[in-house]
Amino acid sequence: MPTTDITALIDFYVREKDLTRERVIQALEASFLTAYSKMVAGADRIRNLRADINTQKGVVKIVATMTVVPDDELRDPFNEIKLSTAQAAAAKRGREVQAGDSFAVNITPKDFGRIAVQTARQTMQQRIRKAEQEMLAEAFRDRAGELVTGTVRRYDRGDVIVEVEKFEGIVPLRQRIPGEDYAPGDKMRFYVVEVRDGVRGTELILSRSHPNLVRRLFEHEVIEIAEHTVDIVNVVREAGYRTKLVVRANDPNVDPVGSCVGIRGMRVKNVVNELNHEKVDIIEDSDDKVSMVTQSLSPVDPVNVIVDEQKHVVTVQVESEKDAAKAKGRKGQNVRLTGRLISSPNDRWEVRVETYDEQAKANAAAREGTDELAAKLGVSAELAAAMVAAGFTTVQGIAAYVQPEDLVEALSVSEQEAHSIIEKAKAAC
Repeated sequence: MPTTDITALIDFYVREKDLTRERVIQALEASFLTAYSKMVAGADRIRNLRADINTQKGVVKIVATMTVVPDDELRDPFNEIKLSTAQAAAAKRGREVQAGDSFAVNITPKDFGRIAVQTARQTMQQRIRKAEQEMLAEAFRDRAGELVTGTVRRYDRGDVIVEVEKFEGIVPLRQRIPGEDYAPGDKMRFYVVEVRDGVRGTELILSRSHPNLVRRLFEHEVIEIAEHTVDIVNVVREAGYRTKLVVRANDPNVDPVGSCVGIRGMRVKNVVNELNHEKVDIIEDSDDKVSMVTQSLSPVDPVNVIVDEQKHVVTVQVESEKDAAKAKGRKGQNVRLTGRLISSPNDRWEVRVETYDEQAKANAAAREGTDELAAKLGVSAELAAAMVAAGFTTVQGIAAYVQPEDLVEALSVSEQEAHSIIEKAKAAC
């Protein structure tokens, strides 16, 4: 390989791949050793073999380091050299050698450079790829969770390949926003998920659909978040459709929602534009589930919000079917996200939306009566519901007008239970 070829090849990889000159030369040396092994029978028996590249002179040498042995003790011609042969070669270099010394022997085949170039070039890409992967691992090993900017390059086996800081990252299908276009040359922001060992070797996994992408975008846009005057408490997201962001102020004089929205809505607009116009709802944190649900379903104004602590269900009553459809969102997306918003890993909640009509009103009254009877009379929710259904709706009414035989007949309870219920009703009044 002529000097200009070697120099150009090294300069190309240093410039285009952002690899160090030393890494490129190491990869090229390894490629020449592979070429030598394919050309020379028994090369795999040589224990100490290296390729020396002189980038100034354009000379490539294959060198074996052999052990000098007395002429009559040569047993392994692949790893040993006769003392007489070594002494003759050493004399030309102005050196002296003895039995037991290590001696470097040039074993480069004739026309090796010309013949080996093609093989070396074929393996060079693999060596450079390995070097790139090592640098990728070093550069991103501790950067999971960061926000980075990348340029879309191409598709590969269904994955989007993105250039990030001269490295290639992968955006798998599950990490993409549904319906979003990824055209070569597009610049986007990505969330760094992880660096892992995959089918291509070391892989940098990026995401556009991760909820924390929204978190990082707001941290970048909102100085109050960056300075921890405002904290992001929770993010729930259905990528490409809607995100709900819960925020809390650490300073009573700061409006956390207003800080995220920005003057004339510019801060939230910048995030929405980056997310390809995904809807973003910003909600102030509260321990009150009614407040959280009401904020989350805004601008729909509920007529009533009923929290069932036992069943972990929040029922939202609205005036019309139109309001119900708006509150539920596309395919129930809005109430689904709202349910996730008020849930925790060990405390799952469901949000339901219904039109506030007479039946709903009756159902609400029945639920309230059931809860009151269960609490004041110390009976089960099932028995309280049966009492309401039978017409025993208030503690006062039971205490004043109901006889034990009335409860026995209507509820199929024992006389003792009936007397106990009435006594508790009188005590509660």
